[in-house]
This record gives sequence, C-alpha cells and structure tokens, in this order.
Amino acid sequence: MFARRTGSVALALAASVALVACGSSSSSAAKPKSSTITTASKATGGITVSAAASLTEAFGTVGKDFSAANPGATVTFNFGSSGTLATQIQQGAPADAFASADPSNVATVRQAGLVDGRATVIAYNPLVIVTKPGNPKHVKTVADLATVGVVSLCGETAPCGKYAGQILTNAGVTIPTDSVTRGADVKATLAAVTTGDADAAIVYVSDAETAGQAVTAVAIPAAQNAIATYPIVVLKASSNPATARAFVRYVASRAGQATLRSYGFLLHP
Repeated sequence: MFARRTGSVALALAASVALVACGSSSSSAAKPKSSTITTASKATGGITVSAAASLTEAFGTVGKDFSAANPGATVTFNFGSSGTLATQIQQGAPADAFASADPSNVATVRQAGLVDGRATVIAYNPLVIVTKPGNPKHVKTVADLATVGVVSLCGETAPCGKYAGQILTNAGVTIPTDSVTRGADVKATLAAVTTGDADAAIVYVSDAETAGQAVTAVAIPAAQNAIATYPIVVLKASSNPATARAFVRYVASRAGQATLRSYGFLLHP
C-alpha cells in the first residue's frame, strides 16, 4: 500500500482538490457515504470486475481485503482502458461489475441496457506531469511540454487521453504531433517515461504516486488541470449479482475508501 507521497505529487493533489469533478453531476451516480455503507451480509462465490487500468494497484488490495472480509468470495479483475472495457462489455465479455475512470463509458454501457441499478462514485483523480527521475529537461509548466521532446499521452479515446486534451486546451498548449507518443491506457503511457522512450507524460496522480522514485512529478495548476471521476456499476449479465453488489458496497465503505486514499485517489473533488 502506497501511503507515502512524494512532495511533487502531494502538491499536485492539493492543487487539484478545489476542482469540480468532470462529469460528476450525472444523475445516475451516487456518492458513497462511508459512515452508513456496510457489508452486513457475507458474500460468496466468484465475480469478475472490469476496472480502469489506473485502479490496478488499489483494487488489487481492495480485492484481497474484500475476500478476507468475505471468506468464500473471490474477485478476478480485468484491467484496461475504460473505453476498451466498455466495448468488451457491450460485446458480451463476462463481467459482474464495471469501474470506469469517467462517467461517459458507464453511460455508454447503461444506454446499451447492460447496467443493473445506479452508479456509485468511488473516487476522484487529478492529473500530473511526470518526467524522468530528477526532471533532466527542467519541465516546470504545461507549456514546457511543447518543446521538451517526446511526450507520452494516453490514447485520444481513453479517459486519461481526454483529460490530457482538456489540460492542454486549458493551458493553450499545442504539442507537435511528431513529438507525441500514445499509450493504450495510463499504465502504458507512464511506462514510456520509466523505460526512457518519452521525456514526459501526463498521467493520474495515483499512478505517479505508485511509480515512486521511477519518475519526478510536476504539479499542474488547478486552473489548468482536469480531475477524473470513477463510477462503479453492477452489470445485468452478472452471474453473481449479490456478491457484485457486496463488492461495490465494500469499495464505497470506510475500509475501501481508506485504501483508495492510500494509493493517491481523492475521496472528494
């Protein structure tokens, strides 16, 4: 569990707290109330949760804790870009629940008639610039990305790619096309920096925190930043809806929220 936060990442997190969550006004989403949500009934059996790649580490811990609290219940995760996961679900891929890095992909699945009940917003996530360790190109602002060299961004249809586009627009910055490399999801986008293929990237604060000393984080001012909203839903095709609902309750519970917070996620926009 990554309770430690580097100074740059903490600055990025603090600078983004005042932002309004993108899409969080969706009428189908309910914010968790950790003081009232419990896992009173024990869950059993296995479920598959399709979840945004940025939730990989946090949900790995949440899944283990959920199983420990519910002996006999197991969780298998399918991580990837939220847009890709939404497409897979529409094409019939087996999943009991879907946790997206943006409300729009949940809305797409809902419009296809595949969602059972309301969505619960479980977390928020600002974005941050990351560079190679020590920031050798001396990136200080979003504007510096136009001339820093190779910049890694998420694919344009992935939530992290859309959020990065919003940030660049907010800052009035255009990065030359031949200087941009695209990752399928935020993990691939971050990896381009950690492997040396890119000089900088725009990723979620939680991923920068997980990367630790493998990158240096550069804060994005709140006025330019975007913030991801994470809704989770149970799917109608679930073969174990009771356990799927129990998992959603657990993620939104005090324990689940504490885990998400420890990995760098915000609990409020």
